[in-house]
Amino acid sequence: MGKEGNVHSVETFGTVDGPGIRYVMFLQGCPLRCKYCHNPDTWEKGQGSVMNSDQIIEEINQYRSFYESSGGGVTASGGEPTLQPEFVKAVFSGVRELGLNTALDTSGFVEPDKIEGLLKLTDLVILDIKEISQEAHRDLTGVDNTLIQNFANEVEKLRIPMWIRHVIIPGITGSSESIRQLGEFISQFSIIERVELLGYHKMGSHKWELKGCSDPLADIPAASTEEVEKAKEALRAFGIKNVT
Repeated sequence: MGKEGNVHSVETFGTVDGPGIRYVMFLQGCPLRCKYCHNPDTWEKGQGSVMNSDQIIEEINQYRSFYESSGGGVTASGGEPTLQPEFVKAVFSGVRELGLNTALDTSGFVEPDKIEGLLKLTDLVILDIKEISQEAHRDLTGVDNTLIQNFANEVEKLRIPMWIRHVIIPGITGSSESIRQLGEFISQFSIIERVELLGYHKMGSHKWELKGCSDPLADIPAASTEEVEKAKEALRAFGIKNVT
């Protein structure tokens, strides 16, 4: 008998959340309140569709040949997937039996011992680093990042390959000081396979209105290509490879 979880949505042919073609589960619930979140509808726990892990595995198996031939697999994203560790663990266990890759797309805001079993079934961690400065992180997300930094250190100890994602927000996370601190932090890890810098965009602004809220970054423009490229060059100067 499988485990039940609250799922916001799924994507059966994802190509950006890990290697190859992937089945991506966007789970419901998130402990962070990021000002730049483009999916605030995933925040509340206990919402979305209730799905069973066996049901998920059965659906994944239908597309198995596509995932297998591309070197892909399954990604648990969110929201925050570590809020539902038993459900994700049940899915990843079934995915491993199918011989497919598993990826955990997370903010890292979790105590590692609470997801020890899940990490043992994880082939790749995609860590979305919001900000390195404690004060700036708290202002941007509503929480500090002590747990997140501890999580990254635990992944390093476990030798799980990791991708880093970071959104460039003009004047905030895209400042030269913010990028310098990011470079100093991630250059200490040996397990990082790639770093993805994503430009802040305004495409999710309307979702704040749907929640009855005003966009907290309404006055912040989208990141330009030049700003993102400048940040990439700054990270490469730290000797960080495969910055995209």
